[in-house]
Amino acid sequence: MDADSGLYVNSLLERRQIMNTKSLSFWSDFRPHTIGFDTIFDNLDYLRTVPNNNYPPYNIRKIDDENWSVDVALAGFSKDDISVEHKPDENSLIIKSQIDKDEKEVEDNEGILYRGISKRQFTRSFSIADDVIVKGAKLENGLLSVELQKIIPEEKKPKTIEIR
Repeated sequence: MDADSGLYVNSLLERRQIMNTKSLSFWSDFRPHTIGFDTIFDNLDYLRTVPNNNYPPYNIRKIDDENWSVDVALAGFSKDDISVEHKPDENSLIIKSQIDKDEKEVEDNEGILYRGISKRQFTRSFSIADDVIVKGAKLENGLLSVELQKIIPEEKKPKTIEIR
């Protein structure tokens, strides 16, 4: 390795360290001005480390201020092949396939000459807020739609405080 390439590697390492420092200081700048949001910052740090997996493709639709839908393209899957789980204690929604290897081997021998529609195992996880609930899920025409709703408890609704 010549001197120029050594300098290039060192500058890359320095840039990476600076970027990491900036990202840490970015979150640190918000912490003194917030109370009770530590889990949000921790979740954002976690999401930065999750590898980008594009299977299966999905959309997140905002229906209105309190309702959303997660639409996942699952061509070739049946209701029995899919599991949708809401874990309120972990603030997560998990959608995954439940295909047995024996079942997959049977499918592979069904005379298919070319497989362009993938039916492989997957796990897709979404972080959701504390006050968001999963209302239901439906699989129609190869599209799984999971309905989410924000529930605002009475104690979180705005109220006027009487001054004594």
